[in-house]
Amino acid sequence: MSTVVDFKPPSAWRRPQDGSKCGFKHKAMVRFLALTRRRLCVLGLHSTMDCTAPQSGSSGDLEGSSNCDCWCGCGRRQVLASILGTSLATSEAGLHAGGLDDGYLQTLRAVHPKRPDWYEEFYAQSIKCGMVAYEAEAAKYKEKLFESLRQRSAATTVLELGVGTGPNLKYYARSGSGMSVIGIDPNEKMEKYARAAAADAGLSNSQFKFIHAVGEQIPLATSTVDSVISTLVLCSVKDLNSTLQEVKRVLKPGATFYFLEHVAAQEGSSVRFWQNVLDPVQQFVADGCHLTRDTLSGIQSASFASVAADRINISSAFLISPHVIGTAQSSRL
Repeated sequence: MSTVVDFKPPSAWRRPQDGSKCGFKHKAMVRFLALTRRRLCVLGLHSTMDCTAPQSGSSGDLEGSSNCDCWCGCGRRQVLASILGTSLATSEAGLHAGGLDDGYLQTLRAVHPKRPDWYEEFYAQSIKCGMVAYEAEAAKYKEKLFESLRQRSAATTVLELGVGTGPNLKYYARSGSGMSVIGIDPNEKMEKYARAAAADAGLSNSQFKFIHAVGEQIPLATSTVDSVISTLVLCSVKDLNSTLQEVKRVLKPGATFYFLEHVAAQEGSSVRFWQNVLDPVQQFVADGCHLTRDTLSGIQSASFASVAADRINISSAFLISPHVIGTAQSSRL
């Protein structure tokens, strides 16, 4: 028996009726929803989309599409074209030019297979535009979490895992300081947003470096960073323990790991019920995000010298409202 998931595209995704431009590329949106629908079908889930299909031949429509009752891309041909199109032909030469050797590239592609460029761009835009309410509510927690990091006067090197569009930079980066920040992310389309956020936070180009990589194999030498930051990242890494071991490896002795992560809700709660139901869907459509991961237990089991954490609730996030926030210290020599 299949489960029906009521997937209603937000109004911001719909094509404007007044002919004005919207924040997202229409074709990319159609393709994303098409891929989402196909993925749900693989799981035995059917997505009902309350929307109106673009008319064949109309402005902004996919070439050669026919009328249908949802934004499904109107057939397998368009879906396959979007998945197997020219965007996947991007050469790995650019990654080699960026300083990643074959070992790191193999891990990157094993953990985060190459997505079409339109998908990675859409996902980056979605994170940039769709997290406003969350960031507003989380601000007070981030201010407190990063307070000690911001007050450091000595030169310091900070590594941020899954830097994304750079929403954390304003809380700990300081202009005129000796701080240098390294942001890694498996989605290279995040770089332009992260660089803009770094500039807004007062960091010069020489103070911020973006690396296209994953947490399971961090392309940095052992004991080279003073702090590691992770917010809403450990939910989506493929191997939590490997990532945490890499965090420990790159931290200097006695250095600090700062984290703010959403976690599984309490067993028996209504939120946990829906997390259990929608976790497979979430992993498919949200770049590997796990709704039911017990991240705090993973951190506590990773053999840090000490872990201090609190449980908080970000009410605007619903399915990911339960969070843990805290720090972990690496061992001193």
